[in-house]
Amino acid sequence: MLEFKDVTIIKKANIYFDGKVTSRTVIFPDGSKKTLGIMFPGDYEFGTAEKEIMEIMKGELDVLLPDAASWVTIKEGEVFEVPAGSKFSLKVKSLADYCCSYVK
Repeated sequence: MLEFKDVTIIKKANIYFDGKVTSRTVIFPDGSKKTLGIMFPGDYEFGTAEKEIMEIMKGELDVLLPDAASWVTIKEGEVFEVPAGSKFSLKVKSLADYCCSYVK
């Protein structure tokens, strides 16, 4: 999907790690939400209450998912999933453009 139609966008940014990770929230008519954001190179750890599906539209990163023994490289056009109620770590190698879908 290259564009979203008939959505509400929250103007205020979500800003993490001193501005190295930012996103904007997009709310769909059915109440579902996604965030669109940018991550600068660096090491980050995130926690999530809901299941997340992360689509990397540009860039490259390594992800360490909960209960995983090793890091996995994710590149432009690839997707990874994070289970609800968990933490995951990222090593962003190059500027990453992403879309995160929250699944209830």
